[in-house]
Amino acid sequence: MLQHFRGTLDCWDPALVNVLAAERDVITFDNAGVGLSTGRTPRTIAEMAADTLAFMASIGVVQADLLGFSMGGYTAQELALLRPAAVRGLVLAATAPRGGPGIHGWPEGIFNRVDFKRLHLQDYLYAFFNHTKASQRSGLEFLGRYLEREHDRDLPVCWEAREAQCEAVAEWVAPNHEALRRLSAITQPAFVAGGDNDRVVPSRAFHLLAGLMPQARLRIYPDAGHGFLFQHHCQFAQDVLKFFGEIASSS
Repeated sequence: MLQHFRGTLDCWDPALVNVLAAERDVITFDNAGVGLSTGRTPRTIAEMAADTLAFMASIGVVQADLLGFSMGGYTAQELALLRPAAVRGLVLAATAPRGGPGIHGWPEGIFNRVDFKRLHLQDYLYAFFNHTKASQRSGLEFLGRYLEREHDRDLPVCWEAREAQCEAVAEWVAPNHEALRRLSAITQPAFVAGGDNDRVVPSRAFHLLAGLMPQARLRIYPDAGHGFLFQHHCQFAQDVLKFFGEIASSS
């Protein structure tokens, strides 16, 4: 599982991870320089992919199914291109293709909510959940699960790591029509998923991403924003397990 911009081990929804872990081995980690991981934070998505491959090698994982969320989805795509044999299947959640049109730069309202050394809960609700009563209620429920464990928590992303990740994301989302052609080389089965009202990554990017990979399927979750996988954690987990189960049964 590959995490979003400024995300750490503790930013995964335990309700989602628990359902996945009931049937699959789940591995979460921080890239170098993030959270409790030492080292220099990668400054490009390609470096994040290489760092992920080094981590996989260090724990003896030769091939994995990847679940990449937002920036983690960028890393998952790059890893599949860099080392195809290391990836069996891909779940790309609330993420976009490299160089896709209309994804360069966040809307001002989002940028003003996330460009702080420490995010406030109301900013997280604004950026990650739809602005409806049902979605905001789901966001509050997620934050309750997020805050439930008080001890042995991961460290938040430091400002230096945040700057490195900003560079990596900016380079990835810069308009680049040639970069889009690379996606045709990702021939592994892929499940692209997102919310119908994502304010961080426009939902049209999900359609473009799924359309450029030969074996991709797409699902859009209703009344949901960037954090759709936390709002719809039960359904999303079942969809992921079904998808990876189908890959296993056909291989």
